[in-house]
Amino acid sequence: MSIALIVFLALVGALLLYGILIYNNLVRLKHAVSKAWSNIDVLLKQRHDELPKLVETCRQYMKFEQETLERVMRARNAVQAAREAHDVPDLGMAEGELRLGLGNLFAVAEAYPELKANETFQHLQARISGLESSIADRREFYNESVNANNVRIEQFPDVIVANMFGFRSADLLEFSEQEKADVNIGKLFGSH
Repeated sequence: MSIALIVFLALVGALLLYGILIYNNLVRLKHAVSKAWSNIDVLLKQRHDELPKLVETCRQYMKFEQETLERVMRARNAVQAAREAHDVPDLGMAEGELRLGLGNLFAVAEAYPELKANETFQHLQARISGLESSIADRREFYNESVNANNVRIEQFPDVIVANMFGFRSADLLEFSEQEKADVNIGKLFGSH
């Protein structure tokens, strides 16, 4: 065997090994995104189950705030539909609506001292607030995983392996600008 052939085979073997390492890293990143999404999904399901209890508790006290309660339930249903469809951009928009609706609900609840004193309401409010914090934490982790995945599949030479094996970018979970805005307390209580 000639030295040129040995060098050629060693080079091909090294390139093949390097390609396998890239492939395995891309698989790891893809599964990290899936795992991060699953963590968010569990929390969304838990919150989905708690919201009807909160709305029903509020409905007993807030006779004149039906629009606020219905808005929360519509947003809840939109989140559920986007979650089930794995539509991350729509989920982000629906989450913004839901968070805004919950903010409005909790702000309006301030006007109902008996509701605020209700043990069930206090428990559900604390539970949902805890879930909201957990979702925010998991969203950050999910977006970090997505970013690592997306950067890696665009970098050279990883882009070659990513294109060969069909690795795709994932969508960031971003919330709407409406959710980031402050709640207009004056509008909630009818003052201008």
